[in-house]
Amino acid sequence: QVQLVESGGGLVQPGGSLRLSCAASGRTFSDFRMAWFRQAPGKEREFVATISANTYRTYYATSVKGRFTISRDNAKNTVYLQMDSLKPDDTAVYYCAATFSSTTAITAKEAYIYWGQGTQVTVSS
Repeated sequence: QVQLVESGGGLVQPGGSLRLSCAASGRTFSDFRMAWFRQAPGKEREFVATISANTYRTYYATSVKGRFTISRDNAKNTVYLQMDSLKPDDTAVYYCAATFSSTTAITAKEAYIYWGQGTQVTVSS
């Protein structure tokens, strides 16, 4: 079992920045691929970014590429999402997720086994 706890959400103006954190516990963090998803009201949960377990290879949704950066610190059992140049369309609940490093469907929410409770990000003036 893996427990995931997100933090860092809040209200920010358009063009601003936020950094989300997700602290993991329960199993060996470096065994897991990590990802961020988000869900806006009335919409499906969508993929945002993912990072591999040990090679730290990253992949992003087109909508956030160049503005968001996913990173991880295996020594601290934590994954981060640095969000810059935020837009109102980025408003959503952001979820941290984990799956085994062998997973190939890296952008599919169905492939992720463990989920955090989510943190709200609101981009508004």
